[in-house]
Amino acid sequence: MSPSVRNIIAWILQALLAAMFIFSGGHKLMDLAGTTKMFESMGMPGWFAGLIGGAEVLGGIGLLVPRTVRLAAMGLIIIMIGAVYMHAAKIPGGLAKGVPAIVCLLLLVVVLVLRSRTEARAV
Repeated sequence: MSPSVRNIIAWILQALLAAMFIFSGGHKLMDLAGTTKMFESMGMPGWFAGLIGGAEVLGGIGLLVPRTVRLAAMGLIIIMIGAVYMHAAKIPGGLAKGVPAIVCLLLLVVVLVLRSRTEARAV
């Protein structure tokens, strides 16, 4: 794949994922009381809701900044692994309702691969 095509695909994915994470994290923060109740009902501490919401917003912004894309993608991958696990283990409906989380996880991995340093793979 040529570097320009790789760059275009990466930017499209980054923009879509950024919008999704900024919206999702913002929604969690705007309804923090409801999100806290939901997190507590799944056995997590209430403060974790604000942490995840804030991390999603910051990660979404980070996907739009060239210097922070890889770090943001790695952080969001960790969050999405947790989301997939929670869908599989604790959320009613199981992985069937966790398909968006799985898709986001896979797309974040694609962004990370597309934005990986070419020098490391040239060896």
